[in-house]
Amino acid sequence: MLPDEADLPDLLLDLAVPHEDINDVVALRRTVTADPGLRRLLAEGADVVTGAVREVDDPAGFGDLAAEAGAALGEYALVYVFLAAVPRVRAVHRARGIPDDVSRHTLADLGRGMALHRRRCGSGGLGARQGHWLTRHFCGRLYQLGRLQYERTALGGRTAEAIRAAGTDVTAGEPSLDVHIPDFRGPLTPVACDRSLDHAREFFARHFPEEPHTVATCHSWLLDPQLRRLLPAASNILRFQDRFRPGWEDTEPADTTPVGFVFGDPDLPVRDLPRRTSLERVVGDHLRAGGHWYVGHGWFPWDR
Repeated sequence: MLPDEADLPDLLLDLAVPHEDINDVVALRRTVTADPGLRRLLAEGADVVTGAVREVDDPAGFGDLAAEAGAALGEYALVYVFLAAVPRVRAVHRARGIPDDVSRHTLADLGRGMALHRRRCGSGGLGARQGHWLTRHFCGRLYQLGRLQYERTALGGRTAEAIRAAGTDVTAGEPSLDVHIPDFRGPLTPVACDRSLDHAREFFARHFPEEPHTVATCHSWLLDPQLRRLLPAASNILRFQDRFRPGWEDTEPADTTPVGFVFGDPDLPVRDLPRRTSLERVVGDHLRAGGHWYVGHGWFPWDR
């Protein structure tokens, strides 16, 4: 169910939708309300994105559904799928006793995804890459708690094996928390991370007591060990790395991952990557020298 036309702008602001997109999204509401078939399609999409916790990025039929809705709503089709899902996920949050500010900050990743889409494509809307990511938020799986995000997930086999080898008794498939580092949240300072982790330990103990967590994990290019010889020792990224014990080693290059996060578009040609900041220079120069970037895998005991 969509909010009234007069209430829609306030909801979009709560979801951090970029101001330049608000008028276009509001104008499309009349297209939705005038078409029963489109409303039914968006309701089906809301069912998909608020469904049970899943282990895949692309829920069955999600891409086809978005393409069909796109015939009427263009690049804003996925935006309307998630707008239709807001009342359902908010109800799930209320049933868990999750505070309104946590709910609002978590769902505001919709606006962050739209900002990333505009930075990459130069137009309003939401792409499939961001849409797949947001299913985690709208099915109650991921929460924004200060500087970091935490995803309720199951411990993977390779990670579990590495943790057991380090002397901690865990089992693949048991509940764990995956730490994510979102864009547009300021520096990744130790103080900000400490506050976030303190909040998260209290939050999950209170709102998900049936899921005891032994470890937290992180799978990110920010944990690539090569950064230790390329960044200053006092950098926030290296201090973030210090929180984690090494997991398994990934030998598959993931060069487009840091390019996407640092420069906004994973498909940018390496030769054209700008050198405006120290991190841009590190990422781009390493690739131009023939190097590769890798996703690092780390973990730490949750109740430490």
